[in-house]
Amino acid sequence: MEQPHLNWIANFIWGIADDVLRDVYVRGKYRDVILPMVVIRRLDAVLEPTKAAVLKMKATLDQAGIINQDAALKQAAGQAFYNASPFTLRDLKSRATQQRLRADFEAYLDGFSPNVQEILDKFKFRNQIPTLVEADVLGYLIEKYLDPSINLSPEPVLNSDGSVRLPGLDNHAMGTIFEELIRRFNEENNEEAGEHFTPRDVVRLMAQLIFLPIADRIESGTYLLYDGACGTGGMLTIAEETLAELAARHGKDVSIHLYGQEINPETYAITKADLLLKGKGQEAETMAFGSTLSADAFPTLAFDFMLSNPPYGKSWKTDLDRMGGKGEMRDPRFVITYAGDPEYSLITRSSDGQLMFLVNKLSKMKHDTPLGSRIAEVHNGSSLFTGDAGQGESNIRRWIIENDWLEAIIALPLNMFYNTGIATYIWVLTNRKPEHRRGKVQLIDATQWYTPLRKNLGQKNCELSDADIQRIVDTFLAFEETEQSKIFPNAAFGYWKITVERPLRLRVNLSDAARARLRRACAAAGEDALAAAADWIAADLGPGPHLDYNAVVIALEKAAGFSLTKKRQTLLRDALTEKDEAAAPVEKDEVRRKKVEGKSKKKSQPSSFTLFTSDFEPDPDLRDTEQIPLLEDGGIEGFFKREVLPYVPDAWIDESKTRIGYEISFNRYFYKPEPLRTLAEIRADIEALERETDGLLEQILVNVGE
Repeated sequence: MEQPHLNWIANFIWGIADDVLRDVYVRGKYRDVILPMVVIRRLDAVLEPTKAAVLKMKATLDQAGIINQDAALKQAAGQAFYNASPFTLRDLKSRATQQRLRADFEAYLDGFSPNVQEILDKFKFRNQIPTLVEADVLGYLIEKYLDPSINLSPEPVLNSDGSVRLPGLDNHAMGTIFEELIRRFNEENNEEAGEHFTPRDVVRLMAQLIFLPIADRIESGTYLLYDGACGTGGMLTIAEETLAELAARHGKDVSIHLYGQEINPETYAITKADLLLKGKGQEAETMAFGSTLSADAFPTLAFDFMLSNPPYGKSWKTDLDRMGGKGEMRDPRFVITYAGDPEYSLITRSSDGQLMFLVNKLSKMKHDTPLGSRIAEVHNGSSLFTGDAGQGESNIRRWIIENDWLEAIIALPLNMFYNTGIATYIWVLTNRKPEHRRGKVQLIDATQWYTPLRKNLGQKNCELSDADIQRIVDTFLAFEETEQSKIFPNAAFGYWKITVERPLRLRVNLSDAARARLRRACAAAGEDALAAAADWIAADLGPGPHLDYNAVVIALEKAAGFSLTKKRQTLLRDALTEKDEAAAPVEKDEVRRKKVEGKSKKKSQPSSFTLFTSDFEPDPDLRDTEQIPLLEDGGIEGFFKREVLPYVPDAWIDESKTRIGYEISFNRYFYKPEPLRTLAEIRADIEALERETDGLLEQILVNVGE
């Protein structure tokens, strides 16, 4: 069927909303009626030729007392669905009263097969019936869908002489009309941040990115496609069409099966309805409703190709709570054994779960096939850099890159999506990198490759033309360094995060006032003996200040006859000490005691600083962190000796806190500094300002004088 005729039908249906629903619904709610009614009318038209056979089969089954009738009724209908009520929409058209029409229409809806019932329930269409009846427009609505000027049936409408008056709509044409209506409603309603609808130009690009690199390696056989945030199903259907076309072009016979999961009831209903309208009853059954994160519908399946636009910047705390919370989650998709850690966490912060959808896909890769799995997923910029070393987001990036699964990331133009102007990126991943890509990641800046729209659609003001898509794909396939394409070794994105410590330095004051503070604190804590010991050593050492805390503690322990526990040292430090850069470093208790023991045995060893350990207590106020690139010359030790020790020679690294992190900074790799203005340009501006202000001061003085 010609595209203009399909557009005419879509326009006719679009116009029903204004003709029938105006003053009954606000404009944003038109879709709640229009979309389910399109589904109902199409199914009704498809079922008309076999209606009598279905009713006959229904009577036979009822008479035989057979309860499970689903399979037999589908067979009688010759479709993956049926309607066993005594009505068609045409039967309802002539109902005289609204109440009779309502009762018969509800009976008609109840007659649909369970798979259609699920669609109607998720659309919540029955909730609309009271409003339509009360406004006395239900009959008018049905008449509109039965208008003789349009044909939603797969069979042509003939003239009296047998010629075709209206061509039939095959499943593909019907699906095209339905998708066009969905697109219009999504554009008009401006859904949240692209949550429901990804522009078809972006989807076409994603499909080409996952299929074209292996197009000449596609063999005849079965391929499974998956979208864990399938929305209205557009990604899956476009991916299916792309794969089928490439396979046919290479002379291969492929069987393609679609799998998807969606948590939004309406969009899930649209997906299933779209597949039923296209005659894909089996694929409609492999669309699952529910949360991909907390209720994975396909835990045992692996897929050849996967693509998604998951929700970003959206909380997944409810899912996290259902899974036991961050501390108790044990889902093998998100808590794995990696890098020597049996509980390596791929759990992101609960405020944004977009990377969790990517991890879910990676857990479903095929590892035992020649093509493995290929993935394309849309993310916003936060997936590139949020999360500190050792946190979930960084751990995910590390796991992906160190496994050499990341092929490329493409930065898309701003304002590509209908409801958000934020930066978006397509991640392309595979577990079967070609030889020339192994150990490397390609970053493509496609932010300037777009075609402006003649009219903005919400915040969307541009699109990817066929030429734009081809340019991006060509750049991806060429895998060459250009101004818009940068290639890096995997390790270029990794870094060590080290914790740099410096010693705590305390001076001790044994003055009368300081010891009075200590006595009060010790009395409250039941440690009077400590206060007494302080008085004894003050008589020997004097009031101070004393710059060697370690010597004072040794004297106190000797005078008191007991060791200073953490509690006693806290009392001592609070009352008698202050930080002082000139003081000696405070030794760890075990070091100090070993020195005391060593002195008694004449084997004393001086305290010292080393690169990764120290004999001294760290000062939390002087603690610092450094990020050291994995490709740093000389590694951690080289960096530390060059960049830290010359400035703070008493520093050391707490090796127990060293973490590996990964982040990807597009801005840094593609930053183009603005050229500085020439002196001549600056001078010209100054002279122009002088001319503009010439005489201004004189005028001000004249006005003041007046």
